Amino acid sequence: MNNSRMLRRLNAVVVLMTTSNSPFSTAAIFVAAGAWQRVSKEFHRMKKAMICALLTVAMATCGTALYAQMQDSGQGGGQQQRRGPMSTDDRLQHLTQMLNLTSDQQTKIRPILENESTQMQALRGDTSMSRDDKMTKMKSIRESTNSQISPILTSDQQQKWQQMQTQHMRPQGAPMGAPGGDQGAPPPTPPQQ
Repeated sequence: MNNSRMLRRLNAVVVLMTTSNSPFSTAAIFVAAGAWQRVSKEFHRMKKAMICALLTVAMATCGTALYAQMQDSGQGGGQQQRRGPMSTDDRLQHLTQMLNLTSDQQTKIRPILENESTQMQALRGDTSMSRDDKMTKMKSIRESTNSQISPILTSDQQQKWQQMQTQHMRPQGAPMGAPGGDQGAPPPTPPQQ
């Protein structure tokens, strides 16, 4: 069957060459068409493998881009807290979640947090004070805020509030000094205790 097929093709090439004005170009076209048929059959067989490979490359590319975007955005704000203090709204939302604050408590606590934030910003902008003096003043501002918030809370909330203060005293103190111009280094933490 292979031989008969080959003879038919050869016969077709001979007929085309004898009837054509340019026999060699006709033969070249015939050979190219046959080669294209083989190539297209191979592509058809490889179609599934190529689609899988292209999808894999696309998914890897999109995944890498998404990961890079998440790293740039700070993964939902986690890195933003390390760059500087939380905003008043973020702090109030955190306290509401941790202490289960009522809307009345939130209304009373918001101005206290805003006042603390304003005082801290002014303190960070003050270049006339030494680092140790700033840290001492920050500690007194925090203590004042804590003493104003505590009476607003219920007894259960006050216990949770005290636990939060003892657990977060060191991490909270170190980053707040960093935006003032100096690096947030461990040496200032011993005077706080």
